[in-house]
Amino acid sequence: MTVSQLSVDPAVALLPEPEPHRLLGSVPPDPVLWPRLHRELVRGRRYNAQATALTRQGRLAVYPSSTGQEACQVAAGLALGPRDWLFPSYRDTLAAVVRGLPPAAALGLLRGDWHTGYDPRAHRVAPLCTPLATQLPHAVGLAHAARLRGDDVAVLGLVGDGGTSEGDFHEALNFAAVWRAPVVFLVQNNGYAISVPLAKQTAAPTLAHKAIGYGMPGRLVDGQDAPAVHDVLTRALARARAGEGPTLVEAVTYRLDAHTNADDATRYRAEDEVAAWRARDPLDLLERELRRAGLLTDEGAADARAEAERTAAELREALGADPALRPADLFAHVYATPTPQLAEQARQFGEAP
Repeated sequence: MTVSQLSVDPAVALLPEPEPHRLLGSVPPDPVLWPRLHRELVRGRRYNAQATALTRQGRLAVYPSSTGQEACQVAAGLALGPRDWLFPSYRDTLAAVVRGLPPAAALGLLRGDWHTGYDPRAHRVAPLCTPLATQLPHAVGLAHAARLRGDDVAVLGLVGDGGTSEGDFHEALNFAAVWRAPVVFLVQNNGYAISVPLAKQTAAPTLAHKAIGYGMPGRLVDGQDAPAVHDVLTRALARARAGEGPTLVEAVTYRLDAHTNADDATRYRAEDEVAAWRARDPLDLLERELRRAGLLTDEGAADARAEAERTAAELREALGADPALRPADLFAHVYATPTPQLAEQARQFGEAP
């Protein structure tokens, strides 16, 4: 097949919307989904605060907070079906927890535990990935394999705006489009790749426009609007499962905290910018709509906070205890069948592999 023989389905609109997709304030609230999104946002906000505190106490090596962009995380976790897979980046602990991962297990990588802290196959959550965008080709590979086997599986790969400047991002989208892999890419555009603003990363009108060059639809959504993000992702994942190929979704959001606890965000962004985004806090926006619709009472809000406190207490208890270290774990899960060299190293160390 030559390039001239390739064609794009004219029924598929590739151009993203001129304005981010929004639902808050424009449609009646879903009486089941929206309150659940709210509860998870409350829990996520508390989770971020507790994990940050644990980092200051030396219980975590580092923590990249997602405060301010929890709507993207929560919507991603809830949009997935039971058989779908999540491929998160290092900032996507909330998405993994909403997906069903135990709250403490999601912090295994950031604590330095072996084997990333959980079994990816049991939860259908790939290991949280620290190198930028390297999880995306893996997401495409799993999605392509599922398609070849006829499995009803869709894959959601999460990445930040900084990751879109990596070669892995290009390779993943290119392969996904050519293979029509059932995968959705969610770019959480929080404005900065650590300290580098988006304007210094790309000249594209939006990151969603990058989809056009790969031959897949691009969607633009307000990342502070949890129901809107859920709506866009749910539709994109359904499209993927139906064999219609991949979608690139850009959620315009903002991280209110620094990049990590090791970052001084005041060196590259002004406080008035942060204040402007704080006024569009995703938790406040959703809570306001729910109260206006009579779907959230003071008692309901208190219940959500109590549930969040239980999660925080669980984190404190789990990470406050020193881990039980086994030297033999150095030789476990390196190979399915230990090599002679590994067996010899284990014997020298005094441990049988």
